Amino acid sequence: AKSSPPRICEVPCAGRRLQSRKMANFGELVLILGDLHIPHRASAIPEKFKRMLVPNKMQHVICTGNLGSKEQYEDLRNLAPNVHVVAGDFEYTNTMLDGGGNPSSSATPTSFPETRVVQVGDFRIGVVHGHQVPVWGDHMALSMMRRKLGCDILVSGHTHKNEVVEHEGYYHINPGSITGAYSCLTDKVTPSFVLLAVQGSKVVCYVYELIDGEVDVSKTEFTKTIAGDGDVLLR
Repeated sequence: AKSSPPRICEVPCAGRRLQSRKMANFGELVLILGDLHIPHRASAIPEKFKRMLVPNKMQHVICTGNLGSKEQYEDLRNLAPNVHVVAGDFEYTNTMLDGGGNPSSSATPTSFPETRVVQVGDFRIGVVHGHQVPVWGDHMALSMMRRKLGCDILVSGHTHKNEVVEHEGYYHINPGSITGAYSCLTDKVTPSFVLLAVQGSKVVCYVYELIDGEVDVSKTEFTKTIAGDGDVLLR
């Protein structure tokens, strides 16, 4: 159901506004976003989202790439002490200006890594933009990347469509595009991002979507357990 979600400085939850509490009650907060494409395909993060992104209320920011400009990267660095960005397929370049104030020919591509693995609580979170997998958005293909990275949760983007999917006992999370930037893969892009609240072996995953001008929040919970044979299970 649609709801007016709280700012991230409050307790995030679907369907109702919660009373303010100490953020420590919710463990480590991880903001997951990507595919901003500012200013090439979108002018800015939607204002209703931007008001929710309060600096220093989250411990981590994970970005699936395609920021669009250095300014967007600096904005992310102001949100949390730990910022983890991977390279997209349409990443910005660092452009130097010549003596006349015009872009010179010495532009260099950004140096974000292709993949990253971030430890949060008991979870290894792998991050990749997603254009590297053989079939974009395909969960069998993504599971190959997850196994390669040896992670419990795989975060990817590229499709501009948010998803929280359990696959083979693990989770694949796609935050979508926080700006709702155009994609050739889908006719309609819904602006979205994801927030994880991690407490040891438990994760509460909130998906924020901007639908018809209103912010809608949905929630998924899962816990990491170790089976008797040593296999990791998320359920």
